[in-house]
Amino acid sequence: MQILIQSKKENLEKHIQNLKKSEKENKNIIKNYLENYINFIQQKNNQNKSASKNIYLIIKIEVKEEINNLEENIIQELSERYFKIKENLSRCGNVVSECSKEETIKILFSFFNSKKFLENNKGGI
Repeated sequence: MQILIQSKKENLEKHIQNLKKSEKENKNIIKNYLENYINFIQQKNNQNKSASKNIYLIIKIEVKEEINNLEENIIQELSERYFKIKENLSRCGNVVSECSKEETIKILFSFFNSKKFLENNKGGI
């Protein structure tokens, strides 16, 4: 099994704008908390220290040539491993989701061509 971690810098301006709207609508006690939180978020955003991380697990199996119905056996074994890993990660409170074929291609492309990918997509997948 391999683990692929992909970090992406986040721009929090939209989040900050939503917080400012919310600040105008709230009472004084909450306004103070929101104001402090907005300042904290703006500071992190200005320092470019806000990032999101996606973690991908790549499951690998060894293929033995002499197996009949090779494709079916591979699919079955990978499925069993996937569900076992998904169940264990979910028990720990992690959100686990499958990637579509298109998402997988984008992820691998961005990993192997990160500079070109970031220039074309401004950091988004």
